[in-house]
Amino acid sequence: MPQDKLLHFNYLNYSFSISKFYFFIGLWHDNRTIINIFYYFSPQIPIDPMKKLFPLLLLFLAQLTYSQTYSIIDSVQNTSISYATISFGNGNGTFADADGMFRFSKKWYPDIDSLYISSVGYKERKLATNSLPSKIFLEQEVDELKEVLVTAEKKRKFKTKKINSEVHNDYFSCWLPTVESEIAVFFPKNSAKPTKIASIYLPIKTESSNKNTTRPQYFSTLFKIQFYSNNNGSPGKRLAYDDIIFRITNEDKTNFELDILKDKIYIPKEGIFISMQVLGYADKEGVLQQTKKYSEIETRRGVVKVSTTFRPLLPFTNKINNYRTFTRRVFFKNKAWQRFDHNYSKTNNLIQKNFTNYGMGLKLRLYEED
Repeated sequence: MPQDKLLHFNYLNYSFSISKFYFFIGLWHDNRTIINIFYYFSPQIPIDPMKKLFPLLLLFLAQLTYSQTYSIIDSVQNTSISYATISFGNGNGTFADADGMFRFSKKWYPDIDSLYISSVGYKERKLATNSLPSKIFLEQEVDELKEVLVTAEKKRKFKTKKINSEVHNDYFSCWLPTVESEIAVFFPKNSAKPTKIASIYLPIKTESSNKNTTRPQYFSTLFKIQFYSNNNGSPGKRLAYDDIIFRITNEDKTNFELDILKDKIYIPKEGIFISMQVLGYADKEGVLQQTKKYSEIETRRGVVKVSTTFRPLLPFTNKINNYRTFTRRVFFKNKAWQRFDHNYSKTNNLIQKNFTNYGMGLKLRLYEED
């Protein structure tokens, strides 16, 4: 038992104290169906509120057991596939975590009959939700196997150049990140010298929209960065660099600097698209939390799924002349990119104000030729 702590509650108009409370739930990493519960309540708790509190605890535990954990595995190497995409076939979906695991429940998504499991370099699998295996194996796609980039870097002199990011604090001029959207920003190669990306500057807005809010709102969100070639002015083929997974919290600066020097990413002569995508909320150790990504809202036309908006928000800007920002819905089959301009939407508030670009910036190293 832990040391006694006096906790005061006011529940259903009953005031009572718990002097000894021990409640532990162990969700085993390799078998999350095992739940260990130990609890102890002091006799100081009156019997009536205790009778009403205990069903709530049971309901809480029932919610945990509604969903089951599934793992996505490479069929040849028998290794987990990190951050695989799980599409519901209706434009919605979720992601596996770093260990290739995800949670799904028919209680969460009663209208979903099939899941489409995919990852770069693997064949997509379609599975019925009423007979999901606990281990889902994906076959490697020979034609899409990732190239191995071998970069032997020499010690050379270089000059540092910055492409400034555009940061502001206007809540109503921000993009609201959801798990179904990916944003890509284009950067040309303006020098004939080998150009390496040292850092990516990501403008973020961490504060609440309510100016009267004095209490800081904690969040911890996991993002993914990917790189694409330039295909006639639009994002093209995914470049053979590893995904960069990172976390942003409410304690980070509004001009978040992501150091990617060790990733050895060079800008091709045609330029490069850098994309940013939210994966979901993470715990304090950076582990992706498997939570429901949508809410159901009743309307006159029936129940509508509304995507969860994740913090931080992403400030868009009107200070960049060219349309260099693209977006796409990652859970649709064709995953087509769209330029974020007036052809994208006639009613979008950001576009109407001409806030059509995400103000991402870069720190570059321009190397001298041998």
